[in-house]
Order: sequence, then structure tokens, then C-alpha cells
Amino acid sequence: AMSGGLVGYSSSEEDEEEEGGSRGGGAQGPPVASSGRLLLPAPSGLPGDPDPEEAVSDDSARHGGRVRGFPHERGNWATHVYLPYVAQEEFLELLELLVSRARTYVPSVAAMEEFHLSLSQCVVLRYHWIDPFVRSLRERLAAFHRFFCVADRVKVYTNQNKTRTFIGLEVSAGYFQLLELVSEVDRVLEEFDLPTFYKDPSFHISLAWCVGDLSGKLEGQCLRELQDIVDEFEDSALLLRIQWEQIRCKSGNKYFSFPLR
Repeated sequence: AMSGGLVGYSSSEEDEEEEGGSRGGGAQGPPVASSGRLLLPAPSGLPGDPDPEEAVSDDSARHGGRVRGFPHERGNWATHVYLPYVAQEEFLELLELLVSRARTYVPSVAAMEEFHLSLSQCVVLRYHWIDPFVRSLRERLAAFHRFFCVADRVKVYTNQNKTRTFIGLEVSAGYFQLLELVSEVDRVLEEFDLPTFYKDPSFHISLAWCVGDLSGKLEGQCLRELQDIVDEFEDSALLLRIQWEQIRCKSGNKYFSFPLR
């Protein structure tokens, strides 16, 4: 039933094959194509996520104007820890209202196809670190119980280098449980010398995005109108009170789930 939340944002390059080099790690190698060449997915971070410093050498025209967050190297897997949100029909109705209103200010705004709340930045893991990383996450997250949060404040975000703008719903309740989760995820990231999450994060579910820094056009009057739509939406109080049931980690094209108790 969770499959609805698994739509990724992979670019067309996901299917390209890399030239296979020697691969260490014995039988634990990456998948191999019928031609005997390595099949490693290009890390193509979710548009809802902040990226590491961007290397702008990529041909961004091939993936909707998005710029890849880091150069693709064989054996590097883009990895992200998050809470998946499975959208109900009413949520999609609300989303439609918000996107059509936002488009009156910025016509290029597009709805997200998958929804989540990030607990980590998008980081790069070496292939042979994925299993120990996931094991470590599983141990640290095992004790966590399900909890609710409320995501009802419309907010505009840009990624670190201002190449994308997002409209999100920021969490107004449940913040401390989320911080506790992040502190455990951070400890795993530190074990692998990876960047931890932002200090004083704004936890949110991204709803829509566009290329470029268009926060100036979306903030102010537009944002007030979007917040009014959320506040007046039927059952929005019920709809935006979310019970999280699992944590997920996506690494390359692999998904790992950690149920909350």
C-alpha cells in the first residue's frame, strides 16, 4: 500500500549504463547489465531536497533545468533519509488549489509527485557503505514510536545555491520528536563522516517547485493567499495532522524502510 509514496524524481540518466571498471568487494558488487557492464544509477537528488554544493558541469537541460548536486562518480550513491507521506485524495485536491493559485504568480510552478519530510540532506555514500549505514540507522531508530505532527504553515524555500524554489508546508507541532529523530540520524551520518542536517531546521513537506530563485514572487501576497487556502480547506485540521509510521532511506535506486513502533 505504500508504493504510492515511492515515485522518485530520477532523471532520464537513471537508465544509462556506466562503463564497468574493476570492482572490489568480492560478490558484494553493484548490479551488472547483461553486457557485463556496471549498472549504477546516477544520483539525481529529489527536487524537494537541498543539495550539497552544486557542480554545474551537468547538462541541466536534460532534466527539467535541475542541476545535479554533485558530480556523478561511479560507486557514489545519492542517499537521503526521510519520512514518506502518502497523499490521500483530499490532500491532492488541496495541492491542486495551491498550485493553481501559485501559478497566477509564477507560471512555471509544478506540483511534486511524491511527498516526504526530510531527516537528512542528500549525501553521497560509497556503494560498500550502504549496508553498514542502513544497519546503523536500523539500530538507532528501532526504539522510536509513531507520532503525530501538524504541517499547516505555507512557507517558501530555496535550495542552498538558489537554483530551485519550493512551496512547502512547515511543521507547527511535532517539532521536538522530529529533532530527536534527526539527532539519531545525525549520529549515523557522523560515523560515516557525512554532513549532518541543518541546525535549527525548518521541517516541511514540499508541495511544488520551480527552477530558479522565485521566492520574491511567491512570498508576500501570494504566500498569504496560499495560507488562506490551507486555512479554509475543508477538514484541513484533520488532513494536515499526520501520523508517521515509518522512516525510509533511499540510496541510489534502493529503498530501506524502518517501521516506527
